[in-house]
Amino acid sequence: MWLTYARRTAFALVALLVLISLLLVLLWRDRAGVEDIGWATPAVASATRPDSVTVTWLGVTTLLFDDGETQILIDGFFSRPTLADVILDRPVDNDAPRINYAINEFRMRRLAAIIPVHSHFDHAMDIGAIANRTSASILGSASSAQIARGAGVPEDQITIAENSQVFEFGQFSVQLRPTAHVPFGWGGTVPLDGTIDEPLETPQPVSAWRMGGAYTVILEHPQGTALVQGSAGFHKYALRDVSADVIMLSVSQLDTMGRDYAELYWQHIVTATGGHSVYAIHFDDFTKPFGEVALAPRFIDNFSKTAGWLEGYRRRWDKNASLFVPEFGKPIAIFAQPAPES
Repeated sequence: MWLTYARRTAFALVALLVLISLLLVLLWRDRAGVEDIGWATPAVASATRPDSVTVTWLGVTTLLFDDGETQILIDGFFSRPTLADVILDRPVDNDAPRINYAINEFRMRRLAAIIPVHSHFDHAMDIGAIANRTSASILGSASSAQIARGAGVPEDQITIAENSQVFEFGQFSVQLRPTAHVPFGWGGTVPLDGTIDEPLETPQPVSAWRMGGAYTVILEHPQGTALVQGSAGFHKYALRDVSADVIMLSVSQLDTMGRDYAELYWQHIVTATGGHSVYAIHFDDFTKPFGEVALAPRFIDNFSKTAGWLEGYRRRWDKNASLFVPEFGKPIAIFAQPAPES
């Protein structure tokens, strides 16, 4: 009798695990397509003036700005740990062949600065490796400086941003304003919060890359001003003295924060700065290989729902603004971009 009961229990547990696994597979596969969002796709730079300032989206919030003389890289995330690496918090290392490929493929031969918006792995994992290959300066938080030191970047290539100081790189003037990370963790917390207090030598589990302070990055150029909001957090009224033409807007986890939060976020980033062109960033699944763009599963981050909200906020608060979804690896002449047809 006891043996029969044990077998039945074991069978029931196995069946339950199989059902849970099937449910998780179905949920993981339930994703909208980027084409379902319905926003305009920006025209590539080749269709505009050859001397235009361009930005090339390289997944998540990695952005390459280029005016033909100087390049600035926001974030640096090419290595792409797998889903299993992230869930199991396994040690990961910089993917040298992938980094070499990205630097060569996107012609990062005039890179002056690498600016991580904060120090989580999906933003700053490869900044040291990129700096070592390009001699670019790393500009960011004290935690980002420790990532650079762990990779052996010379100290004269590392600058800690303090007091909203303005930095000059060619014709670009760059300012880092302190901001908030989206608090989507349990009880309104920031996952992997805290600082990196010692040089971060790889391999390390992804949890070793701590947030370390977040920034809004403002890039001024004679052709216009771009603002990069790399996480969907904000400080109220922090940008009321900033005027921007183009906004690269993180949308990650907005649906989990709720519609009211998302509207405040829009108001304090887009409405406050008067941006006329808004590009979604951080909408893709960062566990996919570099160059492969897919939206996150709906149960984790429903961008299709968020996109509907943002379109509503645009109509209500900023009717003259245009919404765009960038294409991976395609340079956009951001200050010469025509408005999409209505």
